[in-house]
Amino acid sequence: MSQPVSSAQPWFVRGDLDGFFGLAIDNLIQFLLILGLCSGVLGFSTELLLHSVLPRAALSIVFGNVFYAWQAQQLSAKEGRSDVTALPYGINTVSLFAYVFLVMLPAKLAAQSAGMSPEEAAKAAWRVGLAACFLCGALELGGARVADWIRRNTPRAALLSTLAGIAISFIAIDFAVRSFELPLIALLPLGVILTTYFSGVSLPFRILGGAWALGLGTLLAWIMSVVPGAHSPVSAAAIGPALRTVGFYVPVPVIGDLIAGLRHPLTRQFLVPMIVPMGLCNVLGSLQNLESAEASETRLTRES
Repeated sequence: MSQPVSSAQPWFVRGDLDGFFGLAIDNLIQFLLILGLCSGVLGFSTELLLHSVLPRAALSIVFGNVFYAWQAQQLSAKEGRSDVTALPYGINTVSLFAYVFLVMLPAKLAAQSAGMSPEEAAKAAWRVGLAACFLCGALELGGARVADWIRRNTPRAALLSTLAGIAISFIAIDFAVRSFELPLIALLPLGVILTTYFSGVSLPFRILGGAWALGLGTLLAWIMSVVPGAHSPVSAAAIGPALRTVGFYVPVPVIGDLIAGLRHPLTRQFLVPMIVPMGLCNVLGSLQNLESAEASETRLTRES
């Protein structure tokens, strides 16, 4: 006699909207970091950023979150549960800095030292970075075979303490300093976020805290931009050049750049000292995220 098939939980519940704003703002910040680092540090052209880097990064985020959500629905249907949550997928801030400063920037400097023009050196850095991402992904895929055994045999405190340390030192501190550089703009959104997550108070018009924080911060930045003597990160003069880059950029495969990066001598040079340790750190980071999710699930189960 066949077993009845359990139905999966709903694809969308009300709390998902708040989670969407949190994940969307986090990835928006990562995209701003990519723009700043790739243009300011690596010297990437606007064409390379808009046609090659950003469309593929956006596609990876969409695909990753949809795939994780599908996995969550499969588990929900299999076990007949309605409390399965997909792990958010996005760009790792620590890995972003590591790829830029430990792989791509040295590749660019080495290419310039070899006589390449700044544009050619930036292209070489892009290709080596692609190869590094691919090899790190392959290493992380292989690490999945032993990841669960490592997680089960590593004390939870060891995994979560390093996760908290990374979050404070590499992610929170820089943005906290920037907040106090512009307190008139940053502290009101910060207060909204703290109120939302720690008081349980419903904000006006039933609009979520993430949306309020983003809207109020943007409004204050534009108000400060027209106040004489005030400093603001936005400027009306920058609107025109920014609007000229607005368009629909289709992500297309860059197999040629990837193959060129894998064949590049700098990729082999960085493999052992840089790429392999970064891949192992990504494996450990994924373990820490999984352990954090399980710890949260355990706490919620005890509270209920």
